[in-house]
Amino acid sequence: MSSEPSIQNPELVVRDEDWYGRDISEQSFEGYSFLDVDLSEVTTGNGTVFQDCTFANVKFNASKHTGTVFANCTFRKCTFFDTEFSGCKLVGSLFQLCEFTLLRVQGGDWSFCGLASADLKGSQFDGVRMREVDLSGARLEKATVAACDLSGAALQGANLVGADLRGSDLSSLDPLTVLAKGAKIDWEQAAVVAGGLGFSVC
Repeated sequence: MSSEPSIQNPELVVRDEDWYGRDISEQSFEGYSFLDVDLSEVTTGNGTVFQDCTFANVKFNASKHTGTVFANCTFRKCTFFDTEFSGCKLVGSLFQLCEFTLLRVQGGDWSFCGLASADLKGSQFDGVRMREVDLSGARLEKATVAACDLSGAALQGANLVGADLRGSDLSSLDPLTVLAKGAKIDWEQAAVVAGGLGFSVC
């Protein structure tokens, strides 16, 4: 990967700016590139839309996003410390080399997101639609991924040690390709996992 992300439109570049604590609700950004921008404690909502945007070296620390759209966006080397997403749509977005600490996601749609090899230890995903999300090689130790739709998800090589997976769709999980010691699942999921191991559940 090159150090500088490709810029879609030189006229739509926000670089080296401090947006700390701003409320950017009801605003729309399409095809923008945000480079080295501080979005710490930013608030979005009420129809905020980021479509086909690139975020590189952007701080999202302690920011709160409600009902916000980040569609087909690319996040590269961004930091998400104590960040909250509630009812947000991130369909098709890609995360590369990002840092996640105390990330909380409630509801919303993260289908087709690219989170391969992401370090999501201790993160919380509750009731999130995550169809065909790429979590291959992701670190989810002691994370909560509860009541999530993970149908078609790529989970090969994921570390699920101590994770709470109760209520999530595990139909695409191959138990032989993940680390899952101490992971919490319910009885219905246990039958799915057993079936994945070749057992006939009677």
